[in-house]
Order: sequence, then structure tokens, then C-alpha cells
Amino acid sequence: MSRAKKTALIAGATGVVGRNLVQHLDSREDWQVIALSRRTPDIEGLEQHISVDLLDPADCDKQLGGLNKVTHIFYAAYVERPGWHEMVEPNLRMLVNLVDAVEPVANGLQHINLMQGTKWYGNHLGPFKTPAKETDPPHMPPNFYYDQQRFIVKRQKDKTWTWSAARPHGVSGFAIGNPMNLVMVVAVYASISKALGLPLRHPGSRANAHALYQVTDSGLLARACTWMATEDKCANEPFNITNGDIFRWENLWPIFADYFEMKTAPAQKINLTRMMADKAPVWEAVARQYGLRKIPYTDLVRWEYGDFVFTPEYDIISSMTKARQFGFTEVIDSQDMFLRQFDELREHKIIP
Repeated sequence: MSRAKKTALIAGATGVVGRNLVQHLDSREDWQVIALSRRTPDIEGLEQHISVDLLDPADCDKQLGGLNKVTHIFYAAYVERPGWHEMVEPNLRMLVNLVDAVEPVANGLQHINLMQGTKWYGNHLGPFKTPAKETDPPHMPPNFYYDQQRFIVKRQKDKTWTWSAARPHGVSGFAIGNPMNLVMVVAVYASISKALGLPLRHPGSRANAHALYQVTDSGLLARACTWMATEDKCANEPFNITNGDIFRWENLWPIFADYFEMKTAPAQKINLTRMMADKAPVWEAVARQYGLRKIPYTDLVRWEYGDFVFTPEYDIISSMTKARQFGFTEVIDSQDMFLRQFDELREHKIIP
């Protein structure tokens, strides 16, 4: 592998995945980073940021058409729509627009890394084969991951650059103004429960609390994506990326309660989207009391994501065997991850 300085173009740079990837690569002397997002990432020392609308091909051509030094594209952009069939067209279009603008001018392009997830295996549809393996067959579409990967595979044919895909689950990490973040769901739910004088309850059913689950630390994910984008043997391969352990929520909530100095109570299934919709005044009072950063409640947490996590009553497990066999051996204890990230949120005055 070349030791020459590499240039990473990171799409979706303010998300929990993209922000931590920007931070990881920007701290390394052998990388230059170009961050793509509509708003500027809150990262000190970031040398180059481009505000671009990936849904607009003309804006992509204007803003990205001169990026001839890009060697690696890390694609972590994402747009939400009400239904999965509605998400295919815009999410595919953003990727196509970016590649159409950059690939023709980036003569030294070496790799494109795609961000996928366990929804590749249909975990959002119901029980699925576990542990999920990269060789498992796809589920009945629609699934925009499939469309994006088909596009990249076809585009890569007869080219010198290669591709890879990361499939994490339950990504957790520090990101301001990015509500689709599991650690924020837990931390804000616990903080509001405490402010209301309630014990800390698992907000899903007892079956959900007992099912096996997995998460992915955003820092580990950033290092894994860098590995697969620069390791020759990873060319044109997808990889599951998780912390490498599994747990039951029922065993973590008492530990979370200790951290937030709360009492515990048995699991009680609630719809977070509905039950937390009126809690903005509670959070604003907490923020004033503890001098927290002024982040709009609607930008703080995506409660629908919490419902997505705490609804399934079946195991969600991905096999990490392939990544291990190819050389990525890093593991993180998920309990330690949550507590460390709670500390980080406190340090940045996001939670009390």
C-alpha cells in the first residue's frame, strides 16, 4: 500500500457516522479530509468543508467537479422518507450525483466505501437468520442499500478503484444535532425520567429486554471503514461491523440507572414517539438548571429510532467472523461504550 498522503471525501459529515469518520481521519497525518454536508461540522481544525445538496446534480457538479485529488470516497449520507419504497430514489440519486461529479475528475481514485446496516438482512421487517452473515441472501425489496450497491458494482467494472461496504448496527457516538443516535435516546430518556421523579424503566417489552442485541461504537466504525478502504484484500467486499459482543437490555438498564443515580423498575413498553412528544418543556427546564448547550428538543433525539430499537422481540446478531478473518480484530465492550459516551455527552454539556 502507498504511503502517499490520501484525500478522503466524506459525505454526510455531520451525522454520527460521518462526523466520527471525519474526526478520525483528520487526526491522522497521512490523510487530508474534505467534509461534505449542508451545515459545517463542529470539529476543530477541520481544513475543508463543502456545503452541497447531493440531491441536486447541478449543485454537485458545481461544488464537487473540481475535486481531482480525491483518492477515497466514504459515503455516509442518508435521507429519510416515510416508507422504504420512497427512500430508494433519493438515496440512490444522492450517491449517483456524487459519483458522477467526482469520479470522472479524480484520476487517482482508489476506493469507495458505502455505509449500509443490518437492514440489509431485513431486521426491520421481522425475525431474520442470526447471526447474519454477509453471504446471506437479500430480502424482498425495496431496500435502497441494494440499489446503491448494484450501482457501485456496475460502475466499478473495469475500473482501477475498488469498493467496500460496512454493515453496522445501533451506531452510537457523539454528534451534535444528529438525532438518529442510540446513546442520545438512552441518555435523554433517562434524564427526563429522572427529572419527572420516575425510576428508570426499559421502554420496550420484557421480550425485547431479554432478546440479544448488538451495537457499534462510532469510533470503532470509523477505524473499520478506514481499514477496509485501504486494505487490498477487502476490495469489493461487504463487512458486518459491530463491537463484537452481544447483550440483553435487561442487564444494562440497572447499570444505566446507577450511572444516572436513579432507581429501577421492571420494563414497561411505551411508544416513545408519542409519550415523549410533549416533554420539550421538561427538557428545557433541565437544560436551564444544568447550563446545557442550547439544542432544540426536536434536534436532540429521534424518538422513532428509539421505538425501532425497543420494539423487536427477537435477537439481532451479526457475525463478525468475516471481518476477523480478513484482519479487523478490534473489539469494544458495549457496556463500557455506553458509560464512556455518557461521560462524553456530559463533558460537552449535552446531558446533565
